[in-house]
Amino acid sequence: MDRRGFFKTAIGRAGKTVVEHVDRKVARHAAHWVRPPFALPELEFLLNCSRCGDCVTACPHHVIFPLPASRGAKFAGTPALDLLNRGCHLCTDWPCVTACGTSALQLPETAPDEAPSPPKLARASIDETRCLPYQGPECGACAGSCPIPGALNWDRYKPRIDPDACVGCGQCRVACIAEPKAIRIASLYKDVE
Repeated sequence: MDRRGFFKTAIGRAGKTVVEHVDRKVARHAAHWVRPPFALPELEFLLNCSRCGDCVTACPHHVIFPLPASRGAKFAGTPALDLLNRGCHLCTDWPCVTACGTSALQLPETAPDEAPSPPKLARASIDETRCLPYQGPECGACAGSCPIPGALNWDRYKPRIDPDACVGCGQCRVACIAEPKAIRIASLYKDVE
């Protein structure tokens, strides 16, 4: 390897290491929120999002909000989903995505007559210590709330979430009548080290 090749390889490896470090650091921050449907991976999302607010305005259910300045300058004004208080309705025409002019939110390529499958937004789980059917009384408030077939199932009157099928839209959390809510919603980045 000549001198030029050596430096090119060394710079390439160093650059890759820096990008991986920044990506992990950004992902750790992203464990505190959930991005709108079809968001790019967090680092790419931050590099592409112009913070214009068009996706916030386009959401017909007012689920998307801009992150506050308290989250830091890198993240302030970027859109997130309020899945603790509202559920994403997984709109068939994806108005939040089509409103995005920078491709920070980007529909996957599909056949012209085929709609994209709902994206994985977050992870939903049931806190059995709060869920009423696990305590004895019947409930069923969340039954019928899930828009994804096979994601919310029932086993002897007790709800179970299939983590492979569930997209984390939060509709079951909205329907839950327990206080505090028995459905937990976590960012996809929650366990990033």
